[in-house]
Amino acid sequence: MSWRDFWNGEHAIYVSSRHKTLHYRRIATDLIVHIPSPGATVLDHGCGEALDASRVAAACGRLYLCEAAPTVREKLRGQFGRLERIVVVSPEEVAALPEATLDLVVANSLIQYLSRDELTTLLATWHAKLAPGGALVVADVIPPDVSPLTDATQLLAFGWRGGFFLAALAGLVRTVFSDYRKLRAQYGLSTYTPEALGDLLRAAGFVDVQRPSNFGHNPHRMTFKALRPA
Repeated sequence: MSWRDFWNGEHAIYVSSRHKTLHYRRIATDLIVHIPSPGATVLDHGCGEALDASRVAAACGRLYLCEAAPTVREKLRGQFGRLERIVVVSPEEVAALPEATLDLVVANSLIQYLSRDELTTLLATWHAKLAPGGALVVADVIPPDVSPLTDATQLLAFGWRGGFFLAALAGLVRTVFSDYRKLRAQYGLSTYTPEALGDLLRAAGFVDVQRPSNFGHNPHRMTFKALRPA
C-alpha cells in the first residue's frame, strides 16, 4: 500500500465527524486569508475532501480542487460539481493547465507524503502555472524536530477546544494499530528545516520567501509563502 492507496481507501485519520468538519473549516479560513482578490484563480493542490470549499470559492473567481485519489475526486464532484466556480482536477490535469494563469497555489499537509524529487517536480509545475506575481503557499510542513508525541498533544488540545476530546483520545489509540502508522513506519514522512525548504523554493525560481502562521491547529508545523517574480 502506498500513501495514495491509503487516501484512496477508507481510513480513520479523522477521529469523528466533528473533527473532520472543524478541520476543514479551519483550513478554509486560513486559505481565504491568502486569496489576493475576489477575481483570483486559486489551486488547492492535495485538497482532500475540502468540505468547506464552497466558502473558499465564494472568495475568489475560480477554485481548482486537485486530489490524487480517484475516490476523493468523485466525492468532490458529487458535492461541488454543480458550483460554477469550482473545478475538480487530477494532478495530471493540473500539469495540463495553461501556464501563468493561477494567482494562488496552496498545498496544505501535502509535501510530507512526497519524496524530495516529487516535491521538486511539483514546485516547477506550480511555478510555471502561476502568473507573474502569483503566490505559492506550502502549509503544515513538518520540521525534523517535531515528534509524533507533539502531534498527538496538539490533536488532543484541538479536541478539547472543539468538543471532541474523548474521540481524539480514542482515535490516537486506534492509530497505533492503523494502516497510517504502518505506512509511516515503512515510508516515513518527509520533513524539512526552514532553511532546506527555503532553498528548494528559491531553487525553483520563487522569491520573497516568508513564514506566515501555520494552517490548521498545530503551531509546531510550518507554513511558507513565496512569489513567482513579477
